Amino acid sequence: MTATTMARTAGARITPLAEALVARTRAIVSRALTPAQTAELAAEQLRGFLGNPELLTPEQQVGDPDCYRQHVLHAESDGSFSVVALVWLPGQQTAIHDHVSWCVAGVHQGQESERRYRLVPEGIGAARLVATEDVVNPLGSVCGFAPPGDIHLVRNSCSGTAISIHLYGADVLRLGSSVRRLYSPPEGE
Repeated sequence: MTATTMARTAGARITPLAEALVARTRAIVSRALTPAQTAELAAEQLRGFLGNPELLTPEQQVGDPDCYRQHVLHAESDGSFSVVALVWLPGQQTAIHDHVSWCVAGVHQGQESERRYRLVPEGIGAARLVATEDVVNPLGSVCGFAPPGDIHLVRNSCSGTAISIHLYGADVLRLGSSVRRLYSPPEGE
């Protein structure tokens, strides 16, 4: 994945609003639904938090000039989910990747562009990556997905800082990120 920095200190403070997001996510995850159902419900509840200036501390809105920055707001002690703020300076992006678990992302500030892909079988045990759509995600937009079929690249295509809130069905502190696999860009990209 394109370099990312991770910020999390032991006992780091999160806002009361972020604590409410954690509590609602915990309630959804505790229902033990399918990954797709969990992502759908988590996406619905995340929408109401986006754009609220009380969601993040000033420190959790700081980017890194070298690469996008991951601020881990919460990782559930049993490893069942994490809440992360990603801060993107203009032009920063991920590599093409997929995820280890269900994921929900919502744009909290600015806008993000996303290119989605799928693998097309090519003979026995081979496949090629094909771009399927380009999406612009403005402030307040939310998408949720569960593997397989979650291959994408995300970038900040606006002129200011973009911040997105991500809910992952995994412990990103233990794993380092939610990325399962990186993909080489298709020919011509």
